[in-house]
Amino acid sequence: MASFAEDDYDYLYKVVLIGDSGVGKSNLLSRFSKNEFSLDSKSTIGVEFATRNISVEDKKIKGQIWDTAGQERYYILLIVSINVYRGHMIKIFV
Repeated sequence: MASFAEDDYDYLYKVVLIGDSGVGKSNLLSRFSKNEFSLDSKSTIGVEFATRNISVEDKKIKGQIWDTAGQERYYILLIVSINVYRGHMIKIFV
């Protein structure tokens, strides 16, 4: 994992994970940010996110990955976040 200042990057990618409860969104977040995987992960309440910095061909890339709760009542948070970041977010359906 590259280390550079929090606001020192050439590109910023925002990724939101969307899917039903229990499909593995939280484990994707954990693998991306901490290189960990747990068979006993807890359900997400609301929205969580983590970042990871990498360097590719001398370019500093900051990745933000957003983990949404799989329960239908939390989808409003997802809708709001997509509207706020429209055009700047990658959506992955799990």
